[in-house]
Amino acid sequence: MKTSIGARSMQYLFAYLFALVALYPIFLMISSSFKSNAEIFSNPLGLPKSLSLAPYQKLWEAVPFSQFMINSLIVSSVSVLLILVSSSLAAFYLARFSFRWNGLLYFFFLLGLMIPIKLGIVPLFILMKDLGLVNSLWSLILIYTASGIPISVFILTGFFRTLPVELEEAARIDGCNHVQVFYKILIPLIRPALGTVMIINFIQAWNDFFFPLIFVQDDMKKTIPVGMLGMFGEYEADWSMLFSGLTLSALPMIIVFLLASKQFMEGLTAGAVK
Repeated sequence: MKTSIGARSMQYLFAYLFALVALYPIFLMISSSFKSNAEIFSNPLGLPKSLSLAPYQKLWEAVPFSQFMINSLIVSSVSVLLILVSSSLAAFYLARFSFRWNGLLYFFFLLGLMIPIKLGIVPLFILMKDLGLVNSLWSLILIYTASGIPISVFILTGFFRTLPVELEEAARIDGCNHVQVFYKILIPLIRPALGTVMIINFIQAWNDFFFPLIFVQDDMKKTIPVGMLGMFGEYEADWSMLFSGLTLSALPMIIVFLLASKQFMEGLTAGAVK
């Protein structure tokens, strides 16, 4: 019994230490957002002497940060919505219907996990230029949707295959068609997987720097990662303004994770406990 209590105490101690190490950079970022540049350099690891909102005010005056945030929200939210709808339909079809090219089609989606989409940046740019989508948020939305579908189909197909077929058979006996079975019976049961897919793809789209740098040139259409690049001067950078921008840009990700954390954790541990 003592050994069990001691082992449990060590587990909690290790968990607390890991949480401290993981959360300290976030705490340091938030505390630095209330400091001046001089205070950041003189006392980088300490608490701010006063909670000054001057860096946040300077951020809103120096760059159109509100527009950057709106652009990032539009791109990330629309991309995630399209990914959830398209990947859930594709995964349901692959998991529940047997046809000749089922395995080959599933392998086609898996190729999206094996081949980095950035390798096709030149053909992608030519395609977006021919479609007239360069310097448009739709170019980013389509790219994030296409790059997020493979891993989403992989996750959701596995979840659909774990659900008992008897549930669908009972629903069809009650008069449900394929669409009703999908939306009324199966979708509520795979919410952990949907939460996992949502968090993974939202963070990927929100934090991406590469594609917005290539496809968007207009300052008013830039997302947060590219927009904040303008805060770095040729010889110096306003670190207090940068930390305040990083703090504001992290808030939507924290909110999304808090809203879907329960489903995300259930998705990670699905199948571990019978």
